[in-house]
Amino acid sequence: MKKLIITFVLVLMPTLFFAQSMFDKFEDEDEIVSILVNKKMFELMSEVKADSSDENTKQLFSLIKRLDNLKVFTTENAKFKAEMKKTVDAYLKKYPLEELMRISEGGQTIKIYVKTGATASQVKELLMFINGGDGDDTVLMSLTGTFDLKEISFLTDYMKIPGGDKLKKASGKK
Repeated sequence: MKKLIITFVLVLMPTLFFAQSMFDKFEDEDEIVSILVNKKMFELMSEVKADSSDENTKQLFSLIKRLDNLKVFTTENAKFKAEMKKTVDAYLKKYPLEELMRISEGGQTIKIYVKTGATASQVKELLMFINGGDGDDTVLMSLTGTFDLKEISFLTDYMKIPGGDKLKKASGKK
C-alpha cells in the first residue's frame, strides 16, 4: 500500500508543480494577442541599472521585484471574446476573488477582481476583464505577486498594457 501511495504522489508531482493556468489556452491562438511575463523576466528587469534619482523609476523597480506573473490577452474575435468570458467565469468559481470595481461604458463592461494579502491594501492577485462591445477589444489580464493596487499604474504605463487606464481609475490615480 505504501508503494502505491508513493507511486501515486510521484505521478501527480509534475501536475502540482507545472500546473497551467486556465488562461494558458489563449497563448497560441492567432486571433489573440498575448503578453506573458514570468518571474524570471521581472527579476531581470529589476536588475537593470536605472537613474536612482528619479522617484517614479525607483517605485517601478521596487514593484517589479515583487511581481511573479503577468498575462494579458486581447482579441476582437467574437468567438474568442465569448470563450474568454466563459473562462473568466469558470476561474472565478474555482478561485473566488473579491470584486473591486465594475464599470459599464460605451458598450464595454470592465471588471476588476483582487485577492488581498496580509493587509487590506496588499494584493496577491489581480484579474481584470474588459468585455469589449462591438468593434472593441476584449482584454483579460492576470497579475500575481505582492503589490499595492496604486503601484500598478506605473507598470501599465511602462509596459503600455491594454486596459491600464481602467486600472488607474480603480486605484484612484489620475
